[in-house]
Amino acid sequence: MPITVTAPQGVLTPTGEQEILPRLTEDLARAGGLSGNAAFIAMIGGTLHVLDAQRVYGGGANRPLVMVELKLPNIGLDSLEARAAFIAAATDTVDALTVAGHRREDTWVNVLNAPDGGWGIAGRAYTGQDLIEAVTAAAGR
Repeated sequence: MPITVTAPQGVLTPTGEQEILPRLTEDLARAGGLSGNAAFIAMIGGTLHVLDAQRVYGGGANRPLVMVELKLPNIGLDSLEARAAFIAAATDTVDALTVAGHRREDTWVNVLNAPDGGWGIAGRAYTGQDLIEAVTAAAGR
């Protein structure tokens, strides 16, 4: 489940650049009710893209947006409440890891869902049932 963070240079603190993806991973696990589930956490990856500040826009104007995009199977965060919990937690995480003066309204979070079988690792397309079985098996260990 890829998490992509895009931020202008200088908006995330140096510590923030190191901690943003591990903390968002935990935010996702918590919002999905799967904190500590090794199989679920192993399926979460991410990238941080730090761009020249002049290359980030919001509303057609240059603006210091931090954008968090989460792509996951359609069974992930399967309720409005779970998606809202992730969005709130991810925004709080960004708030904690940015420089003073970064405005909360300059943090945007987007959740995208892949259709059943439209998400995979190592060349294997996973269905929702495949993922449920993997996560359930890990919980039983």
